[in-house]
Amino acid sequence: MSDTTIDSLPETSRSPLFARLRWPATVRRVWSGLDWPMRLVLVLGALLVFAALAAPLISPFEPNAQSLLSRLKPPVGFAGAKVGHIFGTDELGRDVLSRCLYGLQMTLSIALSGAIIGMLIGGTLGLLAGAAGGRADALVMALVDIQIAVPFTLVALLAVAVFGSDMQVLIVVLGIAYWEQYARIIRGEVLKLREMPFIEASRAAGASPLRIAFRHIVPNVVSPLVVMFTLNFSNIVLLESSLSFLGLGLRPPTATLGSMVGIGRDYMHTAPWIVAAPALLILLITFVVQMLGDRLRDRMDVRLRDR
Repeated sequence: MSDTTIDSLPETSRSPLFARLRWPATVRRVWSGLDWPMRLVLVLGALLVFAALAAPLISPFEPNAQSLLSRLKPPVGFAGAKVGHIFGTDELGRDVLSRCLYGLQMTLSIALSGAIIGMLIGGTLGLLAGAAGGRADALVMALVDIQIAVPFTLVALLAVAVFGSDMQVLIVVLGIAYWEQYARIIRGEVLKLREMPFIEASRAAGASPLRIAFRHIVPNVVSPLVVMFTLNFSNIVLLESSLSFLGLGLRPPTATLGSMVGIGRDYMHTAPWIVAAPALLILLITFVVQMLGDRLRDRMDVRLRDR
């Protein structure tokens, strides 16, 4: 057996393990290239995701455990606070911090699922409309016009009245909320790309429409698709919060950030902390996602990359 060391091996023959070991250096290089606002956004985003994933582990109490003797206790640091309840308690004596953690987990999972559904529906229909044209384009744009014309709150009310307010129903309702925005943007990008010289060259070389779509068009619409996804993710978070605020969200006692704000509005004057904690989390989520979307747009758009 040769005594050749790992360092003397050619790059292509090294174990993938050693290739993965270079990731810390890459992360440090990327981190050093970021300005301090973006570093703050990444840290906040990581903390929010960690808090949502680790909610069952770090919650000090069960989110639905009631104690009427401890109801409406203020957060730690205020007169009358109860030991252990850092963010205070709500009208039923439930720990606000624990409900915020579980509500954050539920809100992020619902918003992520809804945003993915909307992206898949809108992106697929936009690609079909732009690439096929003709009747397919007219049909998709007619559906887009209908979606824009009908107030979405009425659609949500009808869906909840017919199918109930289960989590699956809420995810589907949120998924169809903004699909028309994906469809319009992707259709416009596809129509623009269809006239580009490299598409004409591929068509002249005998490439099939399906190959042109997936080999040349789809990679070039990823950037606007990602940006629209981040923008719609924060919009869906706000929409879910609004529906829950109106009582169209998940049934109690399941906690979402929007339902906590909706329930706590009756106690704004006497116990503002019930609303303040989930409202702050909603604000942080939208801020982080919007900032990440702007940075991704700048990094993925070749016209802005060198500025």
